[in-house]
Amino acid sequence: MSIWDRLFRAAATAGLAVVFLAVIGIEATAIAQTWGARYWLAGGAAAVVVCVLALVRQRQRAWAAIAGLGIAGLAIAAARVFHLPTEPGPAMALALAVLVGSAVRALPPVPGGVLAVGGLAVVGSAYLAARPHASGASGVVAMNAAAWFGAVTVGLALRLLDERAAATAEKVRRDERLELARELHDVVAHHITGMLIQAQAAHVVVRKNPGQVTESLTGIEAAGAEALRAMRRVVGLLRDAEDAPPASAGPEQLGVLVERFNRQGPPVRLRMPEQRTAWPPEVTSTVYRIVREALTNVARHAPHAHGVIVTVDQNPSGVTVEVVDDAPPGPVRAAHRGGYGLVGMRERVETLGGSLHAGPRSDAGWSVLATLPVAGGRSR
Repeated sequence: MSIWDRLFRAAATAGLAVVFLAVIGIEATAIAQTWGARYWLAGGAAAVVVCVLALVRQRQRAWAAIAGLGIAGLAIAAARVFHLPTEPGPAMALALAVLVGSAVRALPPVPGGVLAVGGLAVVGSAYLAARPHASGASGVVAMNAAAWFGAVTVGLALRLLDERAAATAEKVRRDERLELARELHDVVAHHITGMLIQAQAAHVVVRKNPGQVTESLTGIEAAGAEALRAMRRVVGLLRDAEDAPPASAGPEQLGVLVERFNRQGPPVRLRMPEQRTAWPPEVTSTVYRIVREALTNVARHAPHAHGVIVTVDQNPSGVTVEVVDDAPPGPVRAAHRGGYGLVGMRERVETLGGSLHAGPRSDAGWSVLATLPVAGGRSR
């Protein structure tokens, strides 16, 4: 979970706590003015407990909802036996709506459905326990019924949205795996072509200088081992893609990509190492895809950025690519910059044994940083 998600969740919990306190205060004042303050103590204590359960529900959604419904049932029975105001009151009804809605949204279908039926049973119990001539009894029952209906409706709607988001993210991951495998042909062909050239050269060398055949065989062996390593990274995946990067999406293609982006977005500076080694094709194409996805996100969600810096660096163990912009922070950026495109990029990078981090910078702007391992680079 990102820091923005944690902050949003903390703010939502704090806001819900404020609402609970306000409703409890209004309910206590109303009962004190009509029935007397002592008539609220039992129902108020029960309401406070259920509200607390609603605030901490994310730790144990099912047990929190079960406990809240059980307390509501006890409050209904006590109100009937001891001639107290009709329960559940507004505060408890609101807390029960949060518990039931959360259960319907997040729990598996059977437990969520059982808890929804339990909430309906509480509403029915409140109706049966309400005294016909009690002041406000019908209004309390109607309020509980409306709260239950709203909770189930919102919970089902959010559940549908969550399932759609999960399905979309899974499709992105699957498509990225398939696109990786689309490159399998190019990767294997690259290495096998080198092996064939060396094998043909060995036929020529063996006639003129048989002693050099061992060197050719060693080169063929090394190329075959590298081909096997590349195949292990992408084998088992299939893809038929329309928007794939070039088969040799190296520094030259990065320059073309940056130039194209400069015509439609903030100015971009590309920093490349002066001395480079030849990277495996799957690493080269992944660097291209990361830069393309990051620049696309800048164009979509940070059009007011003054500039973007793309830095590609390398060390003996791997390649590092970073894309940063200086756009001011905002709610749109926080909500959308970590979208499904980065889900696919993370899937691709982790498949190759690397890591990817994306998020807001400490001062301003957004950063996408990926590290890809490279073994056995060749000078060029």
